[in-house]
Amino acid sequence: MGFSDMFSFLRKLEQNNTKEWMDANRKAYHQVRNYYISWLDKMNVKLAEIDPDYFDTPGKKAINRINNNLMFHPNKPIYKDHFGAGLDQLSKQGDFYIHLSHKESFIGGGYWHPSSKVLKSIRQGIDYNGEELKQIMAKKSFRKCFGGLVQDDPLKTAPKGFSQSHPHIDLLRRKSFAVTVSLTHKEILSTNFDAQVIEIYKEMLPFRRYLNQAVTV
Repeated sequence: MGFSDMFSFLRKLEQNNTKEWMDANRKAYHQVRNYYISWLDKMNVKLAEIDPDYFDTPGKKAINRINNNLMFHPNKPIYKDHFGAGLDQLSKQGDFYIHLSHKESFIGGGYWHPSSKVLKSIRQGIDYNGEELKQIMAKKSFRKCFGGLVQDDPLKTAPKGFSQSHPHIDLLRRKSFAVTVSLTHKEILSTNFDAQVIEIYKEMLPFRRYLNQAVTV
Protein backbone atom coordinates (compact mmCIF):
# COMPACT_ATOMS: atom_id res chain seq x y z
CA MET A 1 0.00 0.00 0.00
CA GLY A 2 1.31 3.45 -0.89
CA PHE A 3 0.55 6.78 -2.54
CA SER A 4 0.30 5.14 -5.97
CA ASP A 5 -2.66 3.11 -4.61
CA MET A 6 -4.20 6.34 -3.33
CA PHE A 7 -3.97 7.97 -6.75
CA SER A 8 -5.41 4.87 -8.41
CA PHE A 9 -8.35 4.86 -5.99
CA LEU A 10 -9.03 8.57 -6.56
CA ARG A 11 -9.02 8.12 -10.34
CA LYS A 12 -11.63 5.38 -10.03
CA LEU A 13 -13.64 7.45 -7.57
CA GLU A 14 -13.72 10.39 -9.97
CA GLN A 15 -15.23 8.13 -12.64
CA ASN A 16 -17.73 6.59 -10.19
CA ASN A 17 -18.60 9.35 -7.74
CA THR A 18 -21.65 7.71 -6.19
CA LYS A 19 -22.52 6.34 -2.78
CA GLU A 20 -23.25 2.96 -4.36
CA TRP A 21 -19.73 2.71 -5.80
CA MET A 22 -18.16 3.89 -2.54
CA ASP A 23 -20.15 1.33 -0.54
CA ALA A 24 -18.97 -1.43 -2.87
CA ASN A 25 -15.36 -0.24 -2.57
CA ARG A 26 -15.36 0.70 1.11
CA LYS A 27 -12.55 -1.75 1.90
CA ALA A 28 -10.24 -0.16 -0.69
CA TYR A 29 -11.13 3.30 0.61
CA HIS A 30 -10.22 2.39 4.18
CA GLN A 31 -6.96 0.82 3.04
CA VAL A 32 -5.73 4.00 1.34
CA ARG A 33 -7.16 6.20 4.10
CA ASN A 34 -5.40 4.14 6.79
CA TYR A 35 -2.16 4.32 4.83
CA TYR A 36 -2.41 8.10 4.71
CA ILE A 37 -3.21 8.27 8.45
CA SER A 38 -0.17 6.08 9.17
CA TRP A 39 2.03 8.35 7.05
CA LEU A 40 0.62 11.44 8.79
CA ASP A 41 1.39 9.88 12.18
CA LYS A 42 4.98 9.44 11.07
CA MET A 43 5.23 13.03 9.83
CA ASN A 44 3.59 14.24 13.05
CA VAL A 45 6.47 12.76 15.04
CA LYS A 46 9.16 14.04 12.67
CA LEU A 47 7.85 17.61 12.61
CA ALA A 48 7.53 17.68 16.41
CA GLU A 49 11.23 16.79 16.60
CA ILE A 50 12.29 19.88 14.62
CA ASP A 51 9.76 22.39 15.99
CA PRO A 52 9.57 22.89 19.77
CA ASP A 53 6.25 24.75 19.40
CA TYR A 54 4.66 22.09 17.20
CA PHE A 55 1.05 21.22 18.11
CA ASP A 56 0.67 17.45 18.29
CA THR A 57 -1.74 16.37 15.53
CA PRO A 58 -2.22 12.61 15.13
CA GLY A 59 -3.21 11.39 11.69
CA LYS A 60 -6.84 10.70 12.59
CA LYS A 61 -7.23 14.29 13.75
CA ALA A 62 -5.24 15.72 10.84
CA ILE A 63 -7.10 14.01 8.00
CA ASN A 64 -10.15 15.69 6.47
CA ARG A 65 -13.42 14.02 5.53
CA ILE A 66 -13.59 12.85 1.92
CA ASN A 67 -17.29 13.78 1.74
CA ASN A 68 -18.10 17.19 0.30
CA ASN A 69 -20.37 19.42 2.37
CA LEU A 70 -23.45 19.29 0.17
CA MET A 71 -25.46 21.48 2.53
CA PHE A 72 -23.41 24.51 1.49
CA HIS A 73 -22.28 23.22 -1.93
CA PRO A 74 -25.17 21.14 -3.30
CA ASN A 75 -23.76 21.10 -6.84
CA LYS A 76 -20.47 19.47 -5.88
CA PRO A 77 -19.88 15.71 -6.25
CA ILE A 78 -20.61 13.56 -3.19
CA TYR A 79 -16.91 12.87 -2.65
CA LYS A 80 -13.79 14.99 -2.99
CA ASP A 81 -11.11 14.19 -5.56
CA HIS A 82 -8.31 14.34 -3.02
CA PHE A 83 -7.16 13.43 0.46
CA GLY A 84 -6.42 16.52 2.56
CA ALA A 85 -4.90 16.86 6.01
CA GLY A 86 -3.65 19.59 8.33
CA LEU A 87 -0.68 18.99 10.63
CA ASP A 88 0.44 21.33 13.44
CA GLN A 89 -3.28 21.96 13.76
CA LEU A 90 -4.19 24.08 16.75
CA SER A 91 -7.24 25.17 14.75
CA LYS A 92 -8.60 24.50 11.27
CA GLN A 93 -6.82 27.58 9.94
CA GLY A 94 -3.14 28.38 10.03
CA ASP A 95 -2.12 24.70 9.90
CA PHE A 96 0.35 22.91 7.61
CA TYR A 97 -1.95 21.55 4.91
CA ILE A 98 -1.11 18.58 2.67
CA HIS A 99 -3.36 18.03 -0.37
CA LEU A 100 -2.80 14.84 -2.37
CA SER A 101 -4.72 14.08 -5.55
CA HIS A 102 -4.37 12.18 -8.81
CA LYS A 103 -4.82 15.57 -10.54
CA GLU A 104 -3.20 18.29 -8.44
CA SER A 105 -1.17 17.96 -5.25
CA PHE A 106 0.32 20.68 -3.10
CA ILE A 107 1.38 21.74 0.37
CA GLY A 108 0.03 25.00 1.74
CA GLY A 109 -0.21 27.07 4.86
CA GLY A 110 -1.48 30.35 6.20
CA TYR A 111 -4.98 31.83 6.10
CA TRP A 112 -7.17 31.57 3.00
CA HIS A 113 -10.23 33.85 3.18
CA PRO A 114 -10.25 33.94 7.01
CA SER A 115 -13.13 35.35 9.05
CA SER A 116 -13.33 39.13 9.45
CA LYS A 117 -12.16 38.76 13.07
CA VAL A 118 -9.06 36.79 12.09
CA LEU A 119 -8.32 39.09 9.16
CA LYS A 120 -8.57 42.11 11.46
CA SER A 121 -6.01 40.54 13.83
CA ILE A 122 -3.59 39.82 10.97
CA ARG A 123 -3.90 43.40 9.73
CA GLN A 124 -3.24 44.72 13.23
CA GLY A 125 -0.11 42.56 13.36
CA ILE A 126 1.04 43.97 10.03
CA ASP A 127 0.31 47.49 11.22
CA TYR A 128 2.47 46.85 14.28
CA ASN A 129 5.33 45.04 12.56
CA GLY A 130 4.70 44.43 8.88
CA GLU A 131 8.38 44.77 8.11
CA GLU A 132 9.04 41.39 9.74
CA LEU A 133 6.53 39.67 7.46
CA LYS A 134 8.04 41.34 4.41
CA GLN A 135 11.51 40.19 5.44
CA ILE A 136 10.27 36.61 5.80
CA MET A 137 8.72 36.67 2.33
CA ALA A 138 11.73 38.40 0.78
CA LYS A 139 14.08 35.61 1.82
CA LYS A 140 15.61 34.01 -1.27
CA SER A 141 14.78 30.43 -0.21
CA PHE A 142 11.18 31.43 0.59
CA ARG A 143 10.69 32.98 -2.84
CA LYS A 144 12.26 29.95 -4.51
CA CYS A 145 9.97 27.57 -2.63
CA PHE A 146 6.64 29.43 -2.74
CA GLY A 147 7.10 32.28 -5.21
CA GLY A 148 4.95 34.58 -3.09
CA LEU A 149 1.52 34.80 -1.54
CA VAL A 150 -1.35 32.99 -3.24
CA GLN A 151 -3.17 35.51 -5.41
CA ASP A 152 -6.52 36.76 -4.17
CA ASP A 153 -8.82 39.69 -4.92
CA PRO A 154 -7.47 42.54 -2.75
CA LEU A 155 -9.41 45.54 -1.62
CA LYS A 156 -9.30 48.47 -4.02
CA THR A 157 -8.99 50.92 -1.13
CA ALA A 158 -7.44 50.85 2.31
CA PRO A 159 -9.30 48.76 4.90
CA LYS A 160 -11.22 50.64 7.57
CA GLY A 161 -8.92 52.28 10.11
CA PHE A 162 -5.86 52.40 7.84
CA SER A 163 -4.45 55.11 5.61
CA GLN A 164 -3.83 54.78 1.88
CA SER A 165 -0.31 55.97 2.59
CA HIS A 166 0.43 53.19 5.11
CA PRO A 167 3.90 51.71 4.36
CA HIS A 168 2.38 48.21 4.23
CA ILE A 169 -0.82 49.08 2.38
CA ASP A 170 -0.07 46.37 -0.22
CA LEU A 171 -0.41 43.73 2.51
CA LEU A 172 -3.23 45.41 4.39
CA ARG A 173 -5.46 45.32 1.31
CA ARG A 174 -5.19 41.54 1.09
CA LYS A 175 -8.04 39.24 2.14
CA SER A 176 -5.88 36.09 2.31
CA PHE A 177 -2.38 35.30 3.54
CA ALA A 178 -1.39 31.87 2.25
CA VAL A 179 1.42 30.17 0.35
CA THR A 180 1.53 26.89 -1.56
CA VAL A 181 4.05 24.69 -3.33
CA SER A 182 2.98 22.23 -6.03
CA LEU A 183 3.97 18.57 -5.84
CA THR A 184 4.45 16.19 -8.75
CA HIS A 185 3.55 12.51 -8.60
CA LYS A 186 7.22 11.73 -9.14
CA GLU A 187 8.15 13.71 -6.02
CA ILE A 188 5.40 12.12 -3.91
CA LEU A 189 6.35 8.59 -4.97
CA SER A 190 10.08 9.12 -4.43
CA THR A 191 12.00 7.89 -1.39
CA ASN A 192 12.92 11.52 -0.69
CA PHE A 193 9.33 12.71 -0.21
CA ASP A 194 9.37 12.75 3.61
CA ALA A 195 12.56 14.83 3.61
CA GLN A 196 11.02 17.21 1.05
CA VAL A 197 7.93 17.71 3.23
CA ILE A 198 10.12 18.49 6.24
CA GLU A 199 12.13 21.07 4.27
CA ILE A 200 8.92 22.75 3.09
CA TYR A 201 7.63 22.81 6.67
CA LYS A 202 10.84 24.46 7.89
CA GLU A 203 10.74 27.06 5.11
CA MET A 204 7.10 27.90 5.80
CA LEU A 205 7.41 27.95 9.59
CA PRO A 206 8.42 31.62 10.15
CA PHE A 207 5.57 32.75 7.87
CA ARG A 208 3.00 30.60 9.68
CA ARG A 209 4.29 31.54 13.12
CA TYR A 210 4.06 35.24 12.30
CA LEU A 211 0.43 34.91 11.24
CA ASN A 212 -0.58 32.60 14.07
CA GLN A 213 0.98 34.94 16.62
CA ALA A 214 -0.93 37.87 15.15
CA VAL A 215 -4.17 35.90 15.38
CA THR A 216 -3.65 34.65 18.94
CA VAL A 217 -2.44 37.99 20.30
